[in-house]
Amino acid sequence: MAHPSGHSETGVHAGDHRHHAEQAAEKHGAGHDHGGHDHGGHDHGGGRDKHKGHGAHGEVFRRKFWVSLALSIPVVIFSHMVADLLGYTMPEFPGVMWIAPVLGTVIFFYGGMPFLTGAWSELQSRQPGMMLLIGMAISVAFIASWITTLELGGFNLDFWWELALLIVIMLLGHWLEMRALGSASGALEALAALLPDTADKITDDGVAEVPISELTTGDLVLVRAGARVPADGTVTDGVAEVDESMITGESKPVPRAVGDTVVAGTVATDSALRVKVSAVGEDTALAGIQRMVADAQESSSRAQALADRAAAFLFYFATLAGIITFAVWTLIGNLDEAVVRTVTVLVIACPHALGLAIPLVIAISTERAAKAGVLVKDRLSLERMRTVDVVLFDKTGTLTQGKHAVTGLAASTALTEEDLLALAAAVEADSEHPVARAIVAAAAAKVPVGARLSATDFRSVPGRGVRATVEGADVSVGGPAMLADLGVAAPPEVAAATEPWVARGASVLHVVRGGEVVGALALEDAVREESRQAIDALHQRGIKVAMITGDARQVADAVAADLGIDEVFADVLPENKDAKVAELQARGHRVAMVGDGVNDAPALARAEVGVAIGAGTDVAIESAGVVLAADDPRAVLSIIDLSRASYRKMWQNLVWATGYNIIAVPLAAGVLAFAGVAISPAVAAVLMSVSTIVVALNAQLLRRLDLDPARLVQH
Repeated sequence: MAHPSGHSETGVHAGDHRHHAEQAAEKHGAGHDHGGHDHGGHDHGGGRDKHKGHGAHGEVFRRKFWVSLALSIPVVIFSHMVADLLGYTMPEFPGVMWIAPVLGTVIFFYGGMPFLTGAWSELQSRQPGMMLLIGMAISVAFIASWITTLELGGFNLDFWWELALLIVIMLLGHWLEMRALGSASGALEALAALLPDTADKITDDGVAEVPISELTTGDLVLVRAGARVPADGTVTDGVAEVDESMITGESKPVPRAVGDTVVAGTVATDSALRVKVSAVGEDTALAGIQRMVADAQESSSRAQALADRAAAFLFYFATLAGIITFAVWTLIGNLDEAVVRTVTVLVIACPHALGLAIPLVIAISTERAAKAGVLVKDRLSLERMRTVDVVLFDKTGTLTQGKHAVTGLAASTALTEEDLLALAAAVEADSEHPVARAIVAAAAAKVPVGARLSATDFRSVPGRGVRATVEGADVSVGGPAMLADLGVAAPPEVAAATEPWVARGASVLHVVRGGEVVGALALEDAVREESRQAIDALHQRGIKVAMITGDARQVADAVAADLGIDEVFADVLPENKDAKVAELQARGHRVAMVGDGVNDAPALARAEVGVAIGAGTDVAIESAGVVLAADDPRAVLSIIDLSRASYRKMWQNLVWATGYNIIAVPLAAGVLAFAGVAISPAVAAVLMSVSTIVVALNAQLLRRLDLDPARLVQH
C-alpha cells in the first residue's frame, strides 16, 4: 500500500500476512476485543486497541512456542529418522512408537493452528504468502508422517521431528516479530492523561469539584496556580504565566490575561485564572491532536511484506515443482518414487530460514539499538530509516536544551556584570518560575560565594516580573511591561546591548534598582553542542536537515544559521506541524521527524520514521517508532547506520533462504537422479536445518556494529 509520501514500503511480515497471523493468534488464544475503550471519560475509538493487540498476539505466540518446544524434544529423540541420521538406537518399551506421532499431532494442532488458519485466510483472499507456505509444508509433513506411521503405503516419510521443529521455529519467528511490532501505541492514553480528572466549577453556590466529563460549553471554571486547564476556554478574570510546553513544545511560559484563550492540558504556573469553557470533549484542541495521531499512525501502519512476497514466490515455485515432480516420476512408471519425491519437494520448501531471516535481524538490531540508547518501538521504522533523505528536527528540547539559559549580560556603568547577575539572582531566588531558575543557576556557576547577595520581602507581579529588597534597596526584575509600569528607560549602553538580543528573539529582562535600570539579561533556549555535531554528520551522509518550531521567524533563523540547517519552518501552529511533514513528503522526500512535545505527536506518526527524544512527553514517545533514551540528537546517526546494516542482513538472509530453496527443490525432485545424485527426505530435512543455522549466524554479525554516537560523528 502506498505511504502518504507516495512511496511503497518493503516492510517485513506486515500487511495481509501480519493481519492473518494476528487474526489466527486472536482466534486461538488472544481473544481481545478490538472495539473502542473508554479511558478517563474519553472514547479513543478502535485505533488504540488495533495497535495494542500486537502485544496480546505476541503473548499467544510466546506461549505456543514454549509449549511446542517442550513437546518437540521427545518427538526428536524418538524419531526413527533422527535415530538413523545420528546412529543411535532408540530405547524399546511398550508404546514407544506412538510418542512422536501423538506429540507431533498435538504440536500440529496446538502450535500449528495459527498458521493453518492464516493459510486458509490467504487462500480465501487469493494472496498466497508465508502463512500458506508454512501451512502447506506442515500439512504435507503431517499427512505423510501418519501414512508412514500407520504403514499404509510402504513409504518411509517419517517427518514428525521435521514437523515439530518447523512449527517451533515458525512460532519463534512470529513471537520475535510480534514482540518487535507489539510496542502498542499508548499515544491516545498519554494524551488523555494530560487532562485532569476533575475541574473546579464556579457556581452560584461557590466552587464545586466536578468530573471534567460533566463540563459543558459556557461553564465557568477556576484554574488554580499550578493546576492544569480542564477544557479549552477564554480567560474571564486573572493574569498568569501559562506553561503550554506540553501542547506547543515551547519552553517559554506565555502570559494569559482577560480575553485570551487557553487550551486544555496547559498549566497556570504562578496565579489563578477564571476560564469560560468554549470547547469540551471531542471539540478540544487536545482531542484534535488525538485524532491526528490516530489517523497518522493508521496511514503509516500498512506495508507490503518483503518476506511475504518471497514466500508467495516460493509457494508457487514449490507447488509447480511438486506437480511436475509427481507427473514426471509417474510417467516414468515409478509411483512410489513419485510420492516420495513430491513429498520431499514440498517439505524442503518449508521456510525455516525464510521464517527467521528477518525476525532474527530485527530482534538483534533492536537489542543492539537498546544498548546504544535507542529504543526501536516499531520494526518498520528501523527499516525505513535507511531511505530517509530529510531529518526534520523540532527545535525546542531537541536541538536546544528546552530550558532557559542566561546567554548575555549588559550592565550599566554603575556596576559590573558579576554584580548585576548577583543582584538579579538574589531577587529571583524565591521564585519557582523557569526563568528565575535559569538566572539563579547562572549566578551559582559564575558568581563567587562571597559576592552572592540575599533578598527579603519577595513579591511576584503576575505578567510583569518580581520585586524584592536587596541590601536596603528596592530591586525589580522584569520585561518591557515592568519598565512601562515603573516609567523608567534603560541607559544608552544597556539599550544598545539589548538590540541584537531582541533581533534574534531572545527574552530580555531588565534589572531596576532604586528607580534606575542598572542592567539587562538575555535568556534563550541554549543550543546543544551535540546538535551541531549531529547536523554536520548528517550532511556528510548526504542527508538534508530541516527544523520546525512554533517560535518567531527571527528566533528560528538565528538557531538555523548557528547550526547550518538547510530549511526552516517557523511560526508553525501545533496543528500544522503534521502538515509540514506531509508537505516535505509531497515534494518527494522521505522524512524522519525528531521531536519531544505533544504537538510533535501527529508529525512523528505521519513521518516515515518518528524519533522521540526520551526526555520528552509520554505522548511523543508513544507516537514515535524510535525513542532516544538520552537527549542526544547524534543518536539519530545510530539509527541510520543500524538501519542500513540491518537491511543488508535482511537481504543477505532472504537471498540465501530463497536461493537455497531454488537450488535444493530441483535436487529433491530428482533432476539429477540419472547421475546418481538424489536427496532423501532425511537429508532434505537436515539441509533445511543447516540453512536456518546459516541465517542465524549471519544475523549475529550485526552485534559487531559500533553505534556509539560520539564515534559516529567522526566518520
